[in-house]
Amino acid sequence: MSDPFESRVAVVTGAASGIGLGLARGFAARGAHVVLADFDEAALAAAESEISGLGAEVLAVPTDVTKRDAVFSLAERTFERFGTAHIVCNNAGVAAYGEMHSAPHEEWEFVMNVNFWGVVHGVEAFTPRLVEQGDGHIVNTASMAGLVGMNVLGIYAASKFAVLGLTESLHRELSSHGVGVSALCPMIVATNINQNAQRLRPDAIKGQVPDGLENPEPGTFQGDVIDVEEVVRRVLRAIERKDFYILTHPEQEAILKRRHRKIESMFDPALW
Repeated sequence: MSDPFESRVAVVTGAASGIGLGLARGFAARGAHVVLADFDEAALAAAESEISGLGAEVLAVPTDVTKRDAVFSLAERTFERFGTAHIVCNNAGVAAYGEMHSAPHEEWEFVMNVNFWGVVHGVEAFTPRLVEQGDGHIVNTASMAGLVGMNVLGIYAASKFAVLGLTESLHRELSSHGVGVSALCPMIVATNINQNAQRLRPDAIKGQVPDGLENPEPGTFQGDVIDVEEVVRRVLRAIERKDFYILTHPEQEAILKRRHRKIESMFDPALW
């Protein structure tokens, strides 16, 4: 039996590092053609060399996901090269830590532009094409912070809650069009998202991160740190099975049940 990813075309934003690069490796290992998109052109060139070395046919497109035109250009170049796309991973993202009451407005704009609008632009650019061909799968990277609000992660959580709401609605809309949709909601993964977020943030807010939160120490947030490879395994399995939620840590179960109990408790007749 042939591999379901064989000769499929997978597009990954934020593909030069972290989960994005892991996904590119995973798709290449399964025989897919891979389109790499990233803001960091030097890192993108290195990723292109690595993924090509795995035997995959690769297209690397420097892309700023905060720019709608750039993401539409990514889609155009993908279809010009391969004639189609089957899997679109709207994965590019940045981290943000700190209390909301003291955050500069530029921090909100920076995080929302990448984490939320980057996904919106990917949906706008690729979804009509997938619907037209009646085939494909979209994976939007949200977060556990898109399921539960967390201390010192308010801005990040706002962006990821928005991604999750968008993705849940998209899943409902596309279910009758032959297009699968998944929401990736990881907890702590061994990536360099914190360093990249600091390096890429606008000059107006560079360095404006609370002491000790640039790279949180183990234990700052609940849950073990897992390798990118485990996240990739779960994403590829979800695409094959058409799972909607992609969860990464056993610890998520207790946290989510606690949140749901709080919501359910408000239906107690004594409180109603």
